Amino acid sequence: MNTEKLIEELGRNARPVRPLAMPGRRLLGWLAVSMIAVASLVMMMGLRADLATKLGEASFTVQQIASLATTIAAAIAAFAASVPGEPRWKLWLPAAPLAVWIASLGHQCWQEWVRFGVGGMEFRPDFICIPAIAMIGIVPAGAMVAMVRRGAPFHPRLTIILGTLAAGALANFGLRLFHASDAALMVLVWQFGSVALFTALAGLQGRRLLPRPI
Repeated sequence: MNTEKLIEELGRNARPVRPLAMPGRRLLGWLAVSMIAVASLVMMMGLRADLATKLGEASFTVQQIASLATTIAAAIAAFAASVPGEPRWKLWLPAAPLAVWIASLGHQCWQEWVRFGVGGMEFRPDFICIPAIAMIGIVPAGAMVAMVRRGAPFHPRLTIILGTLAAGALANFGLRLFHASDAALMVLVWQFGSVALFTALAGLQGRRLLPRPI
């Protein structure tokens, strides 16, 4: 087929394509779905009895704000990664809030170590965090995958890592509203560790979840 016939054929059979919305608008749609799902599960489980007191503690408040900021920044980055031509700097948006989140957990660990010593730091198995974060994050993660698949993710692993980080950070935010486990080492290993685990596992499946466009 020569070039002129190919152009004529494409012009005859071409269908209008609805362009993707800007990452900010897609973020609002994702947050609307995800927040409703997370809030519903939190209400079902029941808010922790000491939530008002915990909100007055700097470490708890900073960690919650940082996890929510990580959610928003990672979601924007994931949507940007699925659109060719978006500025590369957007992919680094989650770095700052994620660093604050990790630093706050590390600082709390240091404070507890200074206060109680290694022997006094609380650490015990808390495997409920893994299925809990998975349950809370399943709707945000599913919505994220569905939305980024509409784009053209030339870097599927990075896109799915960013998307899973957004869903996992939001799930962690919701978990801490009803799960009363605040010892720094426990939160770092079981809660933040669960987010990191799911993000890594999803990244390994990035090419299956988001086939690279031709």
